[in-house]
Amino acid sequence: MPRPSRACSCYLVRSREASVLFDLGSGAFSNLREAFDYTDLDAIVISHMHADHFLDLIPLRYALKYGPLVREGRLTLYLPPGGADVLRQICAAFPPEGAGNFLDEVFSLHEYDMRRPIEISDLRLTFTRTVHYIDSYAVRAESQTSSLVYSSDTAPCESVVDLARSAELFLCECTLGLSEEESPRGHTSSREAGRMAKQAGAGRLVLTHYGSDYAPGELEDYAEQEFRGPTAVADDGMELSI
Repeated sequence: MPRPSRACSCYLVRSREASVLFDLGSGAFSNLREAFDYTDLDAIVISHMHADHFLDLIPLRYALKYGPLVREGRLTLYLPPGGADVLRQICAAFPPEGAGNFLDEVFSLHEYDMRRPIEISDLRLTFTRTVHYIDSYAVRAESQTSSLVYSSDTAPCESVVDLARSAELFLCECTLGLSEEESPRGHTSSREAGRMAKQAGAGRLVLTHYGSDYAPGELEDYAEQEFRGPTAVADDGMELSI
């Protein structure tokens, strides 16, 4: 759940030629409007179909249809396998609005295949499945010599470590904070996030997807027991350059 005055997962990735969102969780769309003209997005990529990662697609849909900013053409939306059916089931609860389809009027829906990279202008996206309670996918973005990896939701996972190999920036969840989780697992502590960053040889670690139980400094200190590189804790509005 979002912390007070904060939003759920959303990351705006910008290269020289592309602007792509990774996830759009509850409350994130209003933050996006503070930082960026949403009609200029090239695509959205949803990591998995838990509400804290995609639910603000619905207010974005209304903005694209009725908002003051006009977009040329539909916005490309990449969902995980099976995600289109989940999203359509949710949106089926809303009453019809004329002859148009609730989603397809404004979005061009696609389901990505983790075995196949996606090219969006000068950005190349690759995926791997994580260890979570439902199918979830980490994503690596590369442009020229720059690279970042977003872990999505995951327990410690070799495939995510492999995807993050030598990445300049590793955005890694630390839902468990300083605590531990018994099997079945689906999340990571900040120390485990540090261990994955160390194993991957990442250049910089940013801890994200955490609650209010621990102070940011505690999360950093716990991660730094494993990872000796630069470490920070994500917060709404943070900007990072690589």
